[in-house]
Amino acid sequence: MKSMKFVIPILFLTTLFIGCSNNDDQEDLVVAEVSVNNSVLFDDTSDFDGDIDGDFTGNGGSTTRTFTWNNSEPTADYNADITATANGSFRMVVRDANNNSVLDRSLSGASEPDSFTGVTQTGTPGIWSVTITLTNFKGDGSFSLSEGN
Repeated sequence: MKSMKFVIPILFLTTLFIGCSNNDDQEDLVVAEVSVNNSVLFDDTSDFDGDIDGDFTGNGGSTTRTFTWNNSEPTADYNADITATANGSFRMVVRDANNNSVLDRSLSGASEPDSFTGVTQTGTPGIWSVTITLTNFKGDGSFSLSEGN
């Protein structure tokens, strides 16, 4: 039983050192993240109704996120803007309820133009898909979608 006196403190110290490890390794991670309506997209299972307000950020990382959006109109108004200090790209692809592409636009970092806006091509109303791709993206930006006329 005397040996148990040393096991508990050693177990506690081991847990303490593992739980409080140096965060320097995390600062070196290359990431890119997409949020829609204040929710970070971790996978491709989210669906939304109403206006879409999206944000994205990256420190040189890449990611692709797809979400569905209920659009009861045949078009959508769109807007995107980036602030990127290095090469890298943002791409937005929107597909209608029949999976036809109604928008495929990109912006490249550290170059003009740094925004786009407009109305999608006419598509079939219903459940649309939106794919956001960040490639080697370093910076931040935003995008929006709303039902068209």
